[in-house]
Amino acid sequence: MKNVLVVDIGGTNVKLMISRDEKRKFPSGPKLTPKQMVKAIEKTVEGWDYDAISIGFPSVVRDGKILRDPKHLGTGWVDWNPEDSLGKPVRVINDAAMQALGSYHKDGRMLFLGLGTGLGSALVWDDNLMPLELGDLPYPGEKRIEDRIGVNGLEKLGRKVWEQEVTDIVTKLKLAFVADYIVLGGGNAKQMKEFPKGVELGHNRNVYPGGIRLWEVDPRSRKPKWNVID
Repeated sequence: MKNVLVVDIGGTNVKLMISRDEKRKFPSGPKLTPKQMVKAIEKTVEGWDYDAISIGFPSVVRDGKILRDPKHLGTGWVDWNPEDSLGKPVRVINDAAMQALGSYHKDGRMLFLGLGTGLGSALVWDDNLMPLELGDLPYPGEKRIEDRIGVNGLEKLGRKVWEQEVTDIVTKLKLAFVADYIVLGGGNAKQMKEFPKGVELGHNRNVYPGGIRLWEVDPRSRKPKWNVID
């Protein structure tokens, strides 16, 4: 197993993890470009030893390539080559998908929903990981479903009404995806006081095991263990 640096890129901070306990971070924000981030990473990881990098990125990623600039960062990400910039082997997936991968802890089909600035989502089953973009689904009275149960919805509706909306929506999504269980991650999941049956609270620290799992190899085929369907 490689010694992996896990990078979780958020709209407020970029978090860096070399183990479950060793974490560092620096601010991100709407003006952060790839060049600025690389410089900040090089400075922040000083003294750490690693030979591969896993990046969780807050936008659409396919075959390890960023397809569009994120909503809450600067521009220039689509043409960014992380291996050239960082000088290490790099694997990039959607940030919610990486947390979902680290949250998967039992057999069956797990739907991950990240309640943060927007709505992150991914589906995990067996050795398969499918990033989703459920936050862009239309929703009555809103432009998108993430406007209802993301941070804007929480601020507009208040915690109690927002919790009712989350409960209703996750119950319907569990049925729609025939999920055995749902993990609610993201910073706002802690606002939930009660959880419907089959729904459990995740934790942001699950990003780290998700980043490690990206480099796991099937001992028989010597190919990556996890099949990322994106």
